[in-house]
Order: sequence, then C-alpha cells, then structure tokens
Amino acid sequence: MSKKILVTGGTGFLGSYIIKLLVEKGYTVRALRRSSKLPFWISSSIFDSTSSRMVEWVEGDVLDIVALEDAMEGIDTVIHSAALVSFIKKERKEMYKVNVDGTANVVNVALEKNVRRFIHISSVAALGRTANGGSVNEEKKWEDSKVNTHYAISKFKAELQTWRGLNEGLNGVILNPSTILGYGDWNNSSCAIFKNIYNGFKWYTAGINGFVDVEDVAKATLLLMESDITEQRYIINGDSWSFKKLQDTISDGFNKKRPAKIATPFLMGIAWRIEKIKSIFTGKNPILTKESARVAQSQTKFENDKLLKALPGFTFTPLEKTIKKACEKYIEQEKR
Repeated sequence: MSKKILVTGGTGFLGSYIIKLLVEKGYTVRALRRSSKLPFWISSSIFDSTSSRMVEWVEGDVLDIVALEDAMEGIDTVIHSAALVSFIKKERKEMYKVNVDGTANVVNVALEKNVRRFIHISSVAALGRTANGGSVNEEKKWEDSKVNTHYAISKFKAELQTWRGLNEGLNGVILNPSTILGYGDWNNSSCAIFKNIYNGFKWYTAGINGFVDVEDVAKATLLLMESDITEQRYIINGDSWSFKKLQDTISDGFNKKRPAKIATPFLMGIAWRIEKIKSIFTGKNPILTKESARVAQSQTKFENDKLLKALPGFTFTPLEKTIKKACEKYIEQEKR
C-alpha cells in the first residue's frame, strides 16, 4: 500500500488509536509530535523503530509551519486530530491558537502540497449544545449560547478553516466524535473520568451526553478516509447516556461503590467556585470549572444515523463492553 498518511496529534488519545489501526491495515504512517514521549497505552510493537511497519515521527506541532511543510512532503492524506481540550481560563489563549490557528496552518499547507484527502477530527462540541437539551444532528446550525464552552467555540472556528479549505479545493470530510471512552492516560482527556471513579468520586449530575468507543472513532475515520465522500460532516456517537448511568457502569467495572449524591446546579456552582479559590493557593488546575460544570448539567443527545447510512455494516461497540474492557486495563495498570 503506497499511500502515505500524515496524522497530527499522533501521541494523543484518539490520534494514537488512529495510527494503530492504520499500521495494522498496512498504511505507511508519518506522525507529528511535540515531544519524544510515546503513548504507553498502545502496544510498543506499533511504534517500535525496529519494526518494518514503523511510524515515521516528525518533531513539531501545528503552530510550526516549517515542521508542517516537512511533514506533508509526499503525503497523500492528512488526518488532522491535533487539538487542545481545556475548560481552564488560563489555558484559553493557547487553546484558541492550537485549535484555530493550528487548523488554519494545516489546511494551508495541505492546499500548498496538493494533498489528495483531508480528514478533520472535530468534536460534537463544534455543533453547539442546546440550552434546553434535546437532540443534535449534523444539520444543527451554530448558535451563540451560554452553554457553549470556549473549547466548543474554538472547535467551531477550527471547522470554519476546514470548510474554507474544502471550498478552495481540498477533498475530505469533518468528523464530530462525542465524548471518547477507552484505555489511555487517565490523567488526561476524557479518560480522567475513569480515574475519578476509581478514586471513589461520590457525586453525579442529572446531565445527558453522547459517548463513543475510541476504537470505533478510529475505525470510522479509516473507513471515511478510504471513501470518496467529500464536503460532509459526520457525528460519531455510540450512544447517549446520563452521566449517572456512565458513572454507575464504570463503578461496577472497578467494583467500586456507585456515586450516590446528586450534584444540583446550586451545589455545582459552589463547587467550581471553591475549586477556583483552591487553585489560586495551590497553583494546580481546578478539578471543576464553571464551563465543565455547565457541560455536566446539560442534557444533549447526539444522533448517528447519517454515519450509519454512509458506512453500511458499521456498528458501534456497546458502551458497556467499552467500559468493561477499559476498566480491566486500568486495573491491570494499577497492579504494575
């Protein structure tokens, strides 16, 4: 297979699983990374430099145009998965730079290098949430709302850069995964919810959200990359669950006591303010912020009909199975 694929954000949670699948399918992979640290949650055989299926790493990031130009030399397809997820005010400026300016750089260099195919990994956050809950599909128009986080705004603006690139000649699609679950670094990203439950987190909210298996997102990415579909977006969502159901299922997977105290909007308001004050004195990032508290209280369901129609035969892994598998790996990790 002669096609060479560039993955940005290759050491991230989703990016690493995308690389794993590409390598297993026989693709030649080049990946952009900011540090020499490789994902410990992926088998070392995937990234082993002695392997005939080795990944070619390029040092740099999406804000480094020279590195991007080097990385995109001779590339057939770009999978742009690099992004910064944060709900913390002091990281906001950097998040906008990485997510918006970084995407603009990737799009511009892809156009310059005549890349054949462009896959942008966005987020359901870029579609916007609804103040009164409800169901969201790909037809939803962005609306300014207090329930939209700055992360959501940054991803929406990043998508505008990709739509510009598609209008200027790129061939590709935008993918909007919901909250991604699986085995990774539970000190970061959406994996942190597993660590919180493992450590005995007692609270739950009345919120509803979409969740999806990380390997399902990687598989959908590969299938859409291999398709001829262009100028479309697809929500990738396994199921919409209440946070209570999610936390109960993770608790059961760890054989831990289920959270039994409901965090009302009033209590959440007190909690994020306390966390803000604590962070001032400790210098550590707050566990809860005003924005993440809002997300935890919102009730938004995400549809997946469009993706399933575009990919006949594709099925989502039941979230119960995803969580059970991840919990087993986290437990094994803690025993080492």
